[in-house]
Parts: sequence; structure tokens; C-alpha cells
Amino acid sequence: MNNKKGKNMKKIKIILLAFAAMIFASTAQARDQIKIVGSSTVYPYATVVAEKFGKGGKFKTPVIESTGTGGGMKLFCAGVGTGHPDITNASRAIKSKEKALCEKNGVKDIVEIVVGNDGITFSHSVKAKDANFTKEQLWRALAAKVDIDGKLVENPYKKWSDIDKGLPSEKIEILIAPPTSGTRDAWNSLVMVKGCTKTAKSLYEADGKKAKKECAKMREDGYAVEAGENDTLIVQKLAANPSAFGFFGYSYLVANKDKIKAAGINGVQPSLEGIQDYSYPIARPLFFYVKKAHIGVVPGIQEFMKEFTSKKSMGSRGYLTDIGLVPLASDKYKTVRTAATDLTTIKIK
Repeated sequence: MNNKKGKNMKKIKIILLAFAAMIFASTAQARDQIKIVGSSTVYPYATVVAEKFGKGGKFKTPVIESTGTGGGMKLFCAGVGTGHPDITNASRAIKSKEKALCEKNGVKDIVEIVVGNDGITFSHSVKAKDANFTKEQLWRALAAKVDIDGKLVENPYKKWSDIDKGLPSEKIEILIAPPTSGTRDAWNSLVMVKGCTKTAKSLYEADGKKAKKECAKMREDGYAVEAGENDTLIVQKLAANPSAFGFFGYSYLVANKDKIKAAGINGVQPSLEGIQDYSYPIARPLFFYVKKAHIGVVPGIQEFMKEFTSKKSMGSRGYLTDIGLVPLASDKYKTVRTAATDLTTIKIK
């Protein structure tokens, strides 16, 4: 009797396991379209690749959502499975705290792809007079606090000429990316922190505060206006208001030269050459990250990676250069292509 019960229990277990496998298989095939989130800067490039990939006919066109780099990382690192994104675009490298979130939620095998280089452009309307700024002037225009006569004070500057008499006597009005934006992170690192004066940094440190963190804090009195993740909307606002400035990736400048132009930074205008060799002062790399566990579950992920990293796409004469992507140097490109074909993962600990 006991032996018969044991056999019945085994049969039940086998049936349950088979049923569970069927459910898993069904769930695994619940999505047959690549899902991508993340950076608004990488978005135009990813969209063009996705459209060409979909036209190939073998796989569906990936669905891409512009959530900002920080927002994309949160979604990407939330877990493994078809309920979560497969890829996230990023206009900066993944942060250690984001790696920790990924690991916590079981996202352990991540492939990092460097898409190419980009230059953040500080732009305004083509109707406005040409302009040039130093990093310190931009920091003084945007910072929550600035140093005046050896003391840190709430930002008093209302006009550009208040900062420097050589600048226009016009109200400071700058459209800025939100805190979730990788472009905002890069701007903070390349402009706010580097433009912050030695005096201000010393005063912060003397007060027991982290200078980099404090220097990156932006004013909230109406002169710096958060404009969301939609860079196309920022372009439209700049075109309509010749007094305003805003910052975003180089591709938006290339695509809208009839509406906007770039201000010089330290006397240097953004260019393909200047961004590639980093002589342009606000140049940076762009990325996307792939969840290796989803490859083979959601169709076409590795094929999409190969398309994105092909020479016809991101090479020196690739179709992405037509919309502003600055290609990688040949040695760096080889490393990236190998990572895409061999699915080389990064360390997350």
C-alpha cells in the first residue's frame, strides 16, 4: 500500500514538473519583441538600428522607450524574465549602486556595449547671437551656491552679464535635463564639478561636505528649468525663445541645424573630430547594456547586438554617423565588437 502511494506521489510530481515546465515555456515565449529602455541621447541611434533590424524581416522591430538613463537602469535591474526590459541605453557608464541593484534582483550577467562618442552641446536658437562660455561661467549660471568675496552664497546671478560683463545683458534661462538623465550626470561631471572654483571646493570641504556633490547642485529659483527627457521638445523651446539655452547630445544639434546652433565651450565648437579625440571639452562615451539571461528567450537579441555594432552601423562610414554618432577609434571598436559577438560580461561586484 505504501509502495503504491509512493509510486502515485512520483507520478504526481512528474505531472507537476511537466506542468511547471509548460508554464515556464509559455512565459518565456510571452514576448517575441525586444524591449529597450533608457537614455534619450542614445534613443535616436537605437531607433534607427531597430527600424533597419525590423525591416530585415526575420525579427520584429524592437520596442524602445526613452526613460532617461537612470530610469532605464531601474527598470533593467528590477529582475530577469520577459516582464523586464532586455536592453537599456545609457549616456554614461553603469554606476556601482546600479550594479548592486541588478545583483540583488538576480541580474548578474550583463554585456556592456560602447556605442560611440558624443558631445553634449550647449545650444540656443539660430536667431540668437553667437556665444561662448567657460565652464566656470556655466557653473556660476547654474549652481545653487557660488563663491563671492570668499564666501558661499545663494546664487545671485540673474543676467549673464552679472557673471561677466563680457557676456550678454540678458536673463539667464537654461533648460536642463532631470536628475534621472545620464546627460545630466555627464553635465554635472564635465561642467559643474570642473567649472566649480577652487575657492568653492575648499569652502565646502572645510564645512565637512563633499565638494563634488555640492558643486553639482543646481539652483531652483527659476533660472534653471527642468525640461524632461524629451530632447526634441527642448529643441522646439529653444527655437521659439532666442534668449534660452539648453543642453543635449550632439545628434540633436545635427538633426536641427535649421533651428539651433551650439555655443562654444572654452572657445571650442562641437565637431566630429573634436568629440572623437576629446578635445571638445564636453565629450563622453555612450553605452547600451544587455541582459544575457534573455538571449535565447526573447528572439533576436544577439542579432540586434550584431547589427548595432556592425561597421555598416557604427563604423566610420556607418549610417549612424549621418545622424551625429561619433565613431570609436578602430582598436576600441574591435573590443566592442568582440564583446557583442562573444557576449563578454562585466563585473558587477
